[in-house]
Amino acid sequence: MPDGPTQTPTADLLRARRGGELSGLDRLLLHSPPVAEGWNALLGALRNRTTLPAELTELVVLRIAVLNGAGFEWAAHEPAARRAGVTDVQLAALRADDPAGSGEFTAAQAAVLRATDASTRDVVVPEGVFDGLREHLDDRQVVELLVTVGGYAMVSRFLVALEVPPPTGEVAG
Repeated sequence: MPDGPTQTPTADLLRARRGGELSGLDRLLLHSPPVAEGWNALLGALRNRTTLPAELTELVVLRIAVLNGAGFEWAAHEPAARRAGVTDVQLAALRADDPAGSGEFTAAQAAVLRATDASTRDVVVPEGVFDGLREHLDDRQVVELLVTVGGYAMVSRFLVALEVPPPTGEVAG
């Protein structure tokens, strides 16, 4: 699919969140300005305005990238995950069938990964998984986590459906 129009107020809004650049994903979203603006608001909030620790957010995003085969999502977020403290060993473990059971993650990280896997694979988060999540997150963080899972599942599905190639570097914002 060709890029949408890039010299519009909506494109300027996306550029502002991205530090002046449009990603390949942004260029496709610009075919629908209302969708691009809503997407920008939601993903901007998930990336920059939640109370979740950055390493939890990035673990969620990378795990969803693995589960949904979204190379763009992995390439765009791996640098941020590293900055947030995710280790090489943890990055490798995220590619396994059961990263939460690998022993490479803290109890909180493992609980988040279990919830991410359940929601992404089956939609339903079993009571035991949800209870494990509640041991580490407050009500606001549970909401933010589950919306992050859903939001980045949406991102990965869009990227995969339109075969958006991975970026050559980190995607800002």
